[in-house]
Amino acid sequence: MQAGAGLLFTAQQLLLPMIEGLVHSRRELFAWVQQVGISALNQLFELDAVELAGAKGKHSSTRSHYRWGAAQIALPFGGRQIVVPCPRVRGVDGGEAHLRSVAQFRASDPVPARVLNQVLLGVSTRGYGKSLEPLPAEIVARGASKSAASRHLIARMTDKLREQLRHRLDDLDLLVRMVDGIEVAHRTVVVALGILADGRKVVLGLWLGSTENAVLCTALLNDLLERGLKVEGRILCVIDGGRGIRKALGDVFGDLAVVQRCMVHKRRNILEHLPPHRKAYVTRMLSAAWNSETAQLARRRLRTLLHWLEHNGENGAAASLREGMEETLTVAKLGLPASLRTFLVTTNAIENLIGSARRTSRNVTRWRSGQMIVRWTGLGLIHAEQNFRRVRGYRNLPLLKRALRAESLKLDLAEEAA
Repeated sequence: MQAGAGLLFTAQQLLLPMIEGLVHSRRELFAWVQQVGISALNQLFELDAVELAGAKGKHSSTRSHYRWGAAQIALPFGGRQIVVPCPRVRGVDGGEAHLRSVAQFRASDPVPARVLNQVLLGVSTRGYGKSLEPLPAEIVARGASKSAASRHLIARMTDKLREQLRHRLDDLDLLVRMVDGIEVAHRTVVVALGILADGRKVVLGLWLGSTENAVLCTALLNDLLERGLKVEGRILCVIDGGRGIRKALGDVFGDLAVVQRCMVHKRRNILEHLPPHRKAYVTRMLSAAWNSETAQLARRRLRTLLHWLEHNGENGAAASLREGMEETLTVAKLGLPASLRTFLVTTNAIENLIGSARRTSRNVTRWRSGQMIVRWTGLGLIHAEQNFRRVRGYRNLPLLKRALRAESLKLDLAEEAA
């Protein structure tokens, strides 16, 4: 034991100087790269000045510009603004000329994007300046304060939200829609996620309100229609069972909304009414029913469980099972393969999406407005969307499309008969 401890101590004594040397070398290398970059900037500025006014100290009778000293300017560099000297050039007819390279650097300002990326990695706006690589002492820097980082972040987030969450939906071949809500700062943001016919997931939109009620959900769904969302037949809608969402789907889409209740939420709601010694049995019975090969068999098993609950006085659990029971079997009625059916009977996809939004905003300690809530929630959704993969069993989605078309045909025939 003592020999092992001595060996560990010896290894530490050998490795610590090596680690310190690596850290020091990294700092020195980065400082050198910074110096080279700033030197290159100065050379670019001088080349632009020579192009306009000629070489310094050389007379030219045909010159159109002349040098006029130098000035300190701010340029984006390393996630912040640095102040560097820049030659000034004026035209012979008066008026200052702007150097081409200065305009190019300012037009391609990477600072807002850098702020956004740092925040997505978990850095707060207050800690943004400390997260950047240190600059040499002789370089004057600014634009890395909390207020500056917040301004860059707001500008970048606003642009991204406008681009990603307000885009037209005319060209989407949508088969599945999931709707759920997230509570942020005592407000509710309702989020809509779509599954396309090729298996891709896409964030459709979000809407802010006070609670997850039918009015808020209806506003979101109407917004999707105004942005061109096509509803040419029946569409599968997977929800957690919230009454506001269910009512909004009926009000906006009527019979075109084929609703699937999330089995995870339904199981959780039923178990909340049961004592501990009965939860395991009911869980097994629910799993056996929902994993049945056909909807008819699943229905018989659920009714058997319903009678058992009523016979044993578990009226609360029985009422929870009875409410929306048929909508837990919607996907089973469509006759889909098990791989796709397992994905479509829960709201796990949109729950994971909402979890990403929560993680993105975890460093926010003070919510100042509803617009701030929308910005941060939308940022989390957009960030999650960049890592989306196709849904499990996406190769079987044509079967879902045919099944929904068949349901639409039944609806049309029923309307004609009526």
